[in-house]
Parts: sequence; C-alpha cells; structure tokens
Amino acid sequence: MDTKRIKQILSTSAEIEVKYHGQSVWIDEFHEGDGLATVHLRGPLEERSQVAVADLVEE
Repeated sequence: MDTKRIKQILSTSAEIEVKYHGQSVWIDEFHEGDGLATVHLRGPLEERSQVAVADLVEE
C-alpha cells in the first residue's frame, strides 16, 4: 500500500478493510519517516505491532 492511501484511510471515518499477511487489521498510526504503520488485529485483542506499509493490502 502506498503512503498516500494510508493517510487517506486514517483521515476517513469509513471502515476500510486492510489486511496484513491475510489478517484484518486496524491502522492506528502512520510513521512516515520510517515507512511503518502501527496496527492491531480486528477483534478483542488490542496488541499493537509496527509493520511495513508495503506489507499492508486494501481489500
């Protein structure tokens, strides 16, 4: 996913399906300088991880 689209997703109130290695995630933050995003799995667990933006896929 490109950085422009990450910014669009973060700025909208719409629910947009994003996956990280096949698992649905919420994007919490975008770290532009690092090319990383902080995400957490959709569901009851709130564990957050930093992942490469390039590994995120919009469904």
